[in-house]
Amino acid sequence: MKRVKRVYLDTSAYHRPYDDQNQAKIYQETQAVLRILELIESRQLEAVNSDVLVFEIQQNPFPVKRKLIELYLNQCTVKQPINEVIRQRAKQLEYQGIKTMDALHVSSFEISQSDYFITCDQRLLNRCKSLSINAINPIDFIKELGT
Repeated sequence: MKRVKRVYLDTSAYHRPYDDQNQAKIYQETQAVLRILELIESRQLEAVNSDVLVFEIQQNPFPVKRKLIELYLNQCTVKQPINEVIRQRAKQLEYQGIKTMDALHVSSFEISQSDYFITCDQRLLNRCKSLSINAINPIDFIKELGT
């Protein structure tokens, strides 16, 4: 039996449906994120929640958006707590040019043994690619899945 793919969506992906949809790229990313969330809900994908995600989502100043995103996080079947290994790896990633919170996301992704790190942050995508980290935009992820 084929193992279900494990995905780690960062905060930018969870927030994408709540961004201004007037730009074509944002709209397309939103549609891709919504499809990914459907696949998670139907257990065709396994999603990872993390202490880093919870912390960042709690910073959202809009209570309704925050609650809706928390509902998505509740669909996650894996919870990655922050630990010393994640902190140390994040420090290494920071030295390689990744911002602190992004570095914590990436190291949580790596420790959780996820197959894909999904982000809408193009700068982070570029940085991850240069470091051989399996990061992907939600649109490209959906194309790769063929759904």
